[in-house]
Amino acid sequence: MDINLKERIRRSPTRQAAPSPPGHPRGRKGAAAVLPLSIAALLACAVLLLLLAGGSAARRGQFLHADPSELPGGGRAGRGDLHQARPRDGIHETSVSSKDKKDKLIGGLLSPGFDEQSCLSRYQSVLYRKESPHLPSRYLLERLREHEVLQKKCGPHTELYKKAVDQLKSGQDTKVGDCNYLVWVSYSGLGNRILTIASAFLYAILTNRVLLLDEDKGTADLFCEPFPNTSWLLPPDFPIKQFKNFSIGSPESYGNMLKTGVVHSYGSFKGPSPAFLYLHLAHDYDDYDKLFFCEYNQQHLQKIPWLILRSDNYFVPSLFLIPAYQAELMRLFPQKDAVFHHLGRYLFHPTNVVWGLITRYYDSYLAKADEKLGIQIRVFDPEPGPFQHVLDQVLACTLKEKLLPDISAQQPIISTRNVRSKVVLITSLNSGYYETIKNMYWEHPTMNGEIISFHQPSHEEHQSSDRRMHNMKAWAEIYLLSLSDVMVTSAWSTFGYVAQGLGGLKTWLMFKPENRTSPDPPCRQVMSMEPCFHAPPFYDCKARQGTDTGKLVPHVRHCEDMSWGLKLVDQNEW
Repeated sequence: MDINLKERIRRSPTRQAAPSPPGHPRGRKGAAAVLPLSIAALLACAVLLLLLAGGSAARRGQFLHADPSELPGGGRAGRGDLHQARPRDGIHETSVSSKDKKDKLIGGLLSPGFDEQSCLSRYQSVLYRKESPHLPSRYLLERLREHEVLQKKCGPHTELYKKAVDQLKSGQDTKVGDCNYLVWVSYSGLGNRILTIASAFLYAILTNRVLLLDEDKGTADLFCEPFPNTSWLLPPDFPIKQFKNFSIGSPESYGNMLKTGVVHSYGSFKGPSPAFLYLHLAHDYDDYDKLFFCEYNQQHLQKIPWLILRSDNYFVPSLFLIPAYQAELMRLFPQKDAVFHHLGRYLFHPTNVVWGLITRYYDSYLAKADEKLGIQIRVFDPEPGPFQHVLDQVLACTLKEKLLPDISAQQPIISTRNVRSKVVLITSLNSGYYETIKNMYWEHPTMNGEIISFHQPSHEEHQSSDRRMHNMKAWAEIYLLSLSDVMVTSAWSTFGYVAQGLGGLKTWLMFKPENRTSPDPPCRQVMSMEPCFHAPPFYDCKARQGTDTGKLVPHVRHCEDMSWGLKLVDQNEW
């Protein structure tokens, strides 16, 4: 609107109704004089509104009844999509608070069908975590909803579960039915358990199996149920009582059956198919166990109603090398380095007790900082430490990469206000690294004027994976780390892998020291936020000979911290 028009509007006399005589209300004569003009104006407005509505309705009808491939943006939408016209630019819906705008279902990854009070973290996590730039595919969302239906249909205490258990008790030659199962055995430390649950869940999706978790080591104390209206915990009356003692040499092991000839070399059974099989995919598995990752063995495993899995590995990268699953995995995860990021945020929600540990600490120490830096220190040494070479490595990495500012030993300590603040969260079994670095930045000012505060929630000194509160604190610290803006992690550490995956971060990885000497360079930024598969097979199933499985496809590469390990990368970036 130009200034002349604004001025004319301002100067125009406002038309007012003629005043009534003092003490005399408007009579019917005055109303009658105004009525024809009012009716005419109303009729004109009505006609105009009808014309506008008709055009808008015609456009809506044309949009809603159009073939999806003809819609703006092209391409048919997936199942369950609603084709709705978006408001034009400049037209906004009723404003809501920033808190209400938070997407508590994180892009449709989570199902809305839960009692929020039973697991506060499920829908409150968005209030603490930045919105992820990594969006789940529409196909992954569809498959998650389908799997939730399967878990509810076949889960514990259902008639179909009872029927499957009765068949399991009957022994040999049990046929697969509508409900087939993958039982995860609790094993190893917390980071390993989280990574193997995610791996098992992806395998369950690929093979259409119900995932059930061994409740040992306090699984229910750590994680909320991820599937609505059912449980993923294996009932205590599961008939195979000895499954927790299965190991590499167990007769029930699929690898052992291949070795002893009970199963043919191509995976087919010589006699009736067993009711269940044990899959040993832990770090000490042998070449026969590793044949699990060959397609011909996968075909025969589909004939077994119950599979029992023990692992301490994130074996997802090798699933991407099985030809039968490749097309499905590509549709599920167009961004290859976001597999654990999506599965982890879907599966692992801290219980209310653990969520209390997380939120109380975050709100007290981390919430108000301009930037949050997480430093995870894991030392693979039988002695407790602290070690000077590890401290040197942490400082060399953070200072070289400008994650922490330099300090000034010459300038006097001056109190400053209204400057940028940074909070550093350190997690370690030992408190020595935290105390030393904290004192450095307390005793000396930073060169750039930043205010740095340091915090370490716990220092347990020793890993105690069987203690309930130890595991709850560890889970809380993993989660707190994942809320960082930038993160430094230690090589070979599944604790760090889980934190970086949940946070969707490409962390600065500190290389494993050798001979108690700080490595040079001390760290590098990882090429993907995916965890490393520490003990992958090196076998070409088709050629039946050894091969470098890190060179078969563009999106499976060797890890930065373990040259023989495998990890997923996004080939669009590398």
